[in-house]
Amino acid sequence: MTDYSNIRNFDELIEREHGKIGTDSRNEYEERAQMFIVSEMLKEARLEANLTQEQLADKAGTKKSYISKIENAKGNIQLSTLIRIFEKGLDRKIGLTFL
Repeated sequence: MTDYSNIRNFDELIEREHGKIGTDSRNEYEERAQMFIVSEMLKEARLEANLTQEQLADKAGTKKSYISKIENAKGNIQLSTLIRIFEKGLDRKIGLTFL
């Protein structure tokens, strides 16, 4: 059993569970976390627009299965397609930040 008694903040917990920044384990965790965030943002925006996955796919020129994959944080996302989904399908803009 892992000892969490010396953990003082969330960063320390993530490091304990997934390793230091730059390690394969940490990179995999960070990628999954980002994918989850994108999936939740898309779901929320689609529901606010009162669209089904199929309706959104039609408006954005993609397939319902692709929308479903994104919303379920499965598979890879092409940035150009994600932008098209938000801009054409949901009439929203995407902003990117590089750290």
